[in-house]
Amino acid sequence: MNFSLDINSLRQQYLTGKLHPLDVMEEILSCIGDDPHRVWIHRLPLDEIEKYVLAIQDKDPADLPLYGIPFAIKDNIDLAGAPTTAGCPEYAYHPERHATVVQRLIDAGAIPIGKTNLDQFATGLNGTRSPYGACRNAYNPDYISGGSSSGSAVAVALGQVSFSLGTDTAGSGRVPAAFNNLVGVKPTRGWVSTHGVLPACRSLDCVSIFARNTADASSVLSVAAALDNQDAYSRQMHTYGFDFGRAEAFRFGVPTAEQLQFFGNQQAAELFRRSCDALRAIGGVAVEIDFTAYLNAARLLYEGPWLAERYAAITDFFDARSEAIHPVVREIISGAKRFSAADAFNGMYQLEALRREADMVWDSIDCLVTPTAGTIYRIEEMLADPIRLNANLGYYTNFMNLLDCAAVAVPAGFQNDGLPFGITLAAPAHQDLPLLHLADRLLGGEKVSSAQELLAGRVRIAVCGAHMAGLPLNHQLTDRGAHLVARTKSSADYKLYALPGGRPQRPGMVRVQADQRGSAIDVEVWEMAAREFGSFVAGIPAPLGIGTLTLAEGAQVQGFVCEPYAVKDAVDISCFGGWRAYLQGGR
Repeated sequence: MNFSLDINSLRQQYLTGKLHPLDVMEEILSCIGDDPHRVWIHRLPLDEIEKYVLAIQDKDPADLPLYGIPFAIKDNIDLAGAPTTAGCPEYAYHPERHATVVQRLIDAGAIPIGKTNLDQFATGLNGTRSPYGACRNAYNPDYISGGSSSGSAVAVALGQVSFSLGTDTAGSGRVPAAFNNLVGVKPTRGWVSTHGVLPACRSLDCVSIFARNTADASSVLSVAAALDNQDAYSRQMHTYGFDFGRAEAFRFGVPTAEQLQFFGNQQAAELFRRSCDALRAIGGVAVEIDFTAYLNAARLLYEGPWLAERYAAITDFFDARSEAIHPVVREIISGAKRFSAADAFNGMYQLEALRREADMVWDSIDCLVTPTAGTIYRIEEMLADPIRLNANLGYYTNFMNLLDCAAVAVPAGFQNDGLPFGITLAAPAHQDLPLLHLADRLLGGEKVSSAQELLAGRVRIAVCGAHMAGLPLNHQLTDRGAHLVARTKSSADYKLYALPGGRPQRPGMVRVQADQRGSAIDVEVWEMAAREFGSFVAGIPAPLGIGTLTLAEGAQVQGFVCEPYAVKDAVDISCFGGWRAYLQGGR
């Protein structure tokens, strides 16, 4: 392809008219070819894709956040008009409606390419348990892709789509990300609707997102996440509190040396050590934690009564057509019948006790850092020992949904053989944005857009004058529960003026034209609940207002701006570099 599929690049091409969505889709179908990696179960023909393109062609690309962005859908998530097989052709049905999350993405302009391969009924972390063939790793086809969202990850890694949807019950949205050098977002359970998703464990399932970078993942999450009354497990997003992902100092938990497992893979152990060093380099303080509660919770998923929830999802089909189910999947799910209702309640009691233990760990750390998987296996190895090796892959992932955590899988280098390695950043529910911010810093990639702050009910605002700490109007922020996040500078594209009149006196910050010389101006970035933002803005008198302000490091936040007409008779104080410096020595 002669264009990049990352969301920002593709949007810019559409906005400038250099690309048309149909040209992109035709190129993608050509790139997929005969699908040697066994990524796809059902690809939409071009005439079906054209219908989605026609639906957006009269709309302004600037109005749709995912305009013309191609994506893939794991084949346990409904796409109207395409079969949902869950990796079992005998089970297939044809939904008349899109899953809620698919509908939201299409409404935002995204274009579905098709349905992807998976471990049957989303039971597995390796990608080999499919009658459509073992999905092959994007970097070395002799190795597993990870599962169960195997095809969804490989489609992104091979450059066939911009992003994809998976599901994650035990690690299915994170292990494939690690094995294919991707960002994998497992949102807070309930943030993204599972209406129209065939359950694995309905009380635990999450729709996950695979992307090349944190900016793309954040953009997709901002569209996908919403309360859905059709989903009994859907949850309102809560504010996240302390944003450790952007803090100068934060505490990250690491299991003790005895609890870290790499299953003989010393290169993976070294890459994890380097990842911890990288976190220290950006302000992290490592805290060794007791990982026992997390490990014990993980065992409940397949050794406890939650296994029965997988059977509950497909009871009628399992009882009537068990011979149609993949042998390994059948063996696993059949174990559910040994659990009683009493076992289920005892399992819930045990889980609550483990949650209390985990809560005590969270009191001492801001986030948890582990390998996403301790090692990777060849396909032939996995087929020879499918249950034990799969259990190894879930060592660091199986506890997440049981303990109600949010998580982001992050690429973390390559082994000597060229295979990717990844780590996972995790935190309690509703900490999704801080995790994405931390992942973004760790990767040194594009900044997560400030617009995404609204996901968690928080908004940041840059102030440059009387609202700064200790100055007369700062109470308008603190009265609303705002707190100071950073003292920094704007980009060097602004001028600062002392506006005439007014009590207290205020500055006006104006962005200069491209052919003019500007300055970097001192600002403070404050954060408040989104519900308080409207009343704050309503109290700002003309000629001041709130607009988008670019910071020195490139991030964009809401900030004070001034109407250009108001600075005609004002004094240019840009040379002082900021309002405090002007107050101290400029007048």
